[in-house]
Amino acid sequence: MRLAEGVVVGTQTVRFTPDIDTDRMVFRLWANAPRTTKAGGGIDVGLDGAKQIDPTTLVLMRTIRAGETVEVDLNWQLRLPTTVNSDRISRIGDAVRLGSFFPILAWHPGLGWATEPATSAFAEASLSLPADFDVTIAVPAGLAVLATGVSDKPGHWVASGVPDWAATIGDFKVVTGRAEGDVEVTVGVDRRVGDAPGPYLDKVIAVINDFNRRYGPYPWPSYSLALTPELSGGIEYPMHVMQGPGTLGRTTSHEVAHMWFYGLVASNQGASPWIDEGLATFAEARYENALAELKAKSIPADGKGRAGEPMTFWESRQSIYYRSVYTQGGQAVAALGSGDLADCALRQLVARQAYRVTSTRDVIDAFSTVAPDAAAILDRFGIRP
Repeated sequence: MRLAEGVVVGTQTVRFTPDIDTDRMVFRLWANAPRTTKAGGGIDVGLDGAKQIDPTTLVLMRTIRAGETVEVDLNWQLRLPTTVNSDRISRIGDAVRLGSFFPILAWHPGLGWATEPATSAFAEASLSLPADFDVTIAVPAGLAVLATGVSDKPGHWVASGVPDWAATIGDFKVVTGRAEGDVEVTVGVDRRVGDAPGPYLDKVIAVINDFNRRYGPYPWPSYSLALTPELSGGIEYPMHVMQGPGTLGRTTSHEVAHMWFYGLVASNQGASPWIDEGLATFAEARYENALAELKAKSIPADGKGRAGEPMTFWESRQSIYYRSVYTQGGQAVAALGSGDLADCALRQLVARQAYRVTSTRDVIDAFSTVAPDAAAILDRFGIRP
């Protein structure tokens, strides 16, 4: 990371084994999505033989048989945004958020490549599949890194079975603790932010412990939370969450829930944003003892019965996206039955789909083992295979 130049320069090796035959590799370049480019950011990629068919889609024509492992080397240069933006790729002084910032392999096992277009919404990008990451990152002296995974030596991070990798760089006030299952929890608050880190640490540990019992054990050895300036709400990545000032309340429990629903149970967030956001919203309500409040919330007329729509549908309806997808998706889970029964349905989903990319059909099948009429219930909310 070269802050003086405003860039991050990277090399990347990808090892990929498809489960069905394919004649190409597709990398998504979310750093070229509208929100980042509007703020002055973007990414340039060097990959011999590849063609960039649109700003966020890089295609390498290459025949790969099912079960065959291929290795591809590429290099890239990320331009950090030059204006302040509340997003997953940002720079405010020497505080830098790096999420969905490198070329991401967009494979859905059994189906093939995910090529949903980028949108300008502050929301989901697309698909990334569970993988193993080995990352070396160098930052200017005096700055610290919080990231997905475990750091076994300065600047080196490893993470297994995660669908993405992200990091936050800054000058942090740091506190640490442990959740059940010997999970190391780290909270870093950038010194530009006035929040105290201790209450966030206590809440993260309490929520992880609660969700361990509801949905199954937290699946990784660590969890880190970075609070940085100029961010509204939170942005989830496996084992690492970015939050803004004043987000101790429901944001914290919601982002912890994403470790199960998107982190462990991966999904195509561009095609089915309701899966991770609706399930996380329900889990948030359970921890916050706010299930009755969730059920009582009204849904905008243009979004009612459309919770299962893709991000392209919400591009022109951003003002109603949260209530129509987050809230209505949570209501759909709550409609399965009692809170305990809905928790059981989510636990069943985790047991069946851990470390897998999950479709709406997979969710319905898992829920149906607990609530036989799950398909009909979800259909009322516009959630269909």
